[in-house]
Parts: sequence; structure tokens; C-alpha cells
Amino acid sequence: MASRLEINFVRLLSRCESIAAEKRGETEWRLEKYVSALEEMLVALKKSLSKPTPEVMTDYTRKVDFLKGLLVAEKLSSATEKALANQFLAPGRTPTIANERMPATKTVHIQTKARCTGEMRDELLGTVLPGKGTSETDLRNRSRGLPLDERQSATELDAVLQHHHNLQEKLAEDMLNLARNLKNNTMAAQNIIKQDNQTLSHSMRQADLNFEKLKTESERLEQHTKKSVNWFLWLMLILVSFVFISMILFIRIFPRLR
Repeated sequence: MASRLEINFVRLLSRCESIAAEKRGETEWRLEKYVSALEEMLVALKKSLSKPTPEVMTDYTRKVDFLKGLLVAEKLSSATEKALANQFLAPGRTPTIANERMPATKTVHIQTKARCTGEMRDELLGTVLPGKGTSETDLRNRSRGLPLDERQSATELDAVLQHHHNLQEKLAEDMLNLARNLKNNTMAAQNIIKQDNQTLSHSMRQADLNFEKLKTESERLEQHTKKSVNWFLWLMLILVSFVFISMILFIRIFPRLR
């Protein structure tokens, strides 16, 4: 079960994601304070005895780093710098709460990318974001009334953004293919190493079996050698006894000449 600290951390994280998804003004200060509190709670959660699994902790850290990077990117002055900084943000991989179909940080990331793209287009066209008295229809009428050069610039910007998007997709696909190939090579290497280990284990078992057989045969040979030596000693003893008795009988039968 989740600890009290983790429950409070998840609640505050969900609140921060909700605030980040909203359109905030320059005077909005809550998100920065909440993210700072999230960092402190994350450090305490890492030191806790009842901390979550390493996978969950990694995702928590990823989401907090995303929110920190989002705050840093929003403080940049240029729309191009914001878009570039937004490209390096990594949202969370799992939903924070159970009723989320998609991670909230990923939704915020998509919204931020779209907002940065719009700001870059407005910055290039020399227009401003719509205020209280400006409607989307007025903006469309303005874009229609722009000179040809500015409309061509907008078209070129869209083409450049689409080109970069295609490059990113191609790069992601290449990285996915490389990861897949690396996984296949790793699996093949694991299978080869496993087979080598099995062969080595079989060889070691065979060597142990041969050693046991050699030991048994050596003991049998030693016993056989001992038996042969014993028979030889008995034979020599009988021979010596026979010669001794024969000599006695010879002396008795044939007395010494005078």
C-alpha cells in the first residue's frame, strides 16, 4: 500500500499537472511553488523506508523534471528558444491517477508544442496573440490581408516545421530500429552464452565422472598390486622353508665323512 507521503505527493503532482494544462498568466505563481514542494517531497520519498518500486520512482522523477523544465522554458524570451527547449522535455510514461487515459504531462507537452509553434508563426508574421477584444475571425481576416511575401514566409515556416517534424519521426524510427536490432543481438548473444555454459557444465560433469572412474580403477589396481606382492612373499617363504627342510633331511640321511 502507498504511504501517506506518497499519497500527498501524487495529489500535489496531479494538481501541478492540472495547473500546467491551463492557460496561465505571467502573475501565476502557484505552479512554481508547487513544483518546489514536489522536489522536496520527492527527496523525502526517496529516503523513505516504504518508498515505491524503482520504476515508479523513475516515473515520478521524470514528471517532476518535466514540470521544472516547463517552467524554465516559459521564462525564455524568444518563441524559438521556447520551442527548442520544449523539444528536450520528456513527459511521464504512465498516468498519475487512475482515471487518466493518457499521462497528463504528455498532454501538457503536446499543448505546449502547439502553443510554441503558434507563437513562432505569430513572431515571424509580426502579429500578436489575440487579446480580449480580438477574435479568431479577425485574425483570419488579418492573415488574408497580409502581403504576399508574408504569406510565403508563413508557408515556408510551415514547411520547415513539417520538415523538422518528419526528421524527428525518422530519427525516432531509426532509434527504434537500432534498439530492436540491439535487443535481437543481445538475445542471440545470450543464447550463445547459454549454450556455451551448458556445454561447459556437461564437460565439467563428464570430467568429474572420468575422475571418479579413474580413482576407482586406481584403487582396484592398488589392491591387485598388494595381493600380488602378498602371494609372492608367501611363495618365497614356502620356498625357503622347503630348502631348509631339505637341507636338514640331507644332513640326516647322509652323515659327514670321516
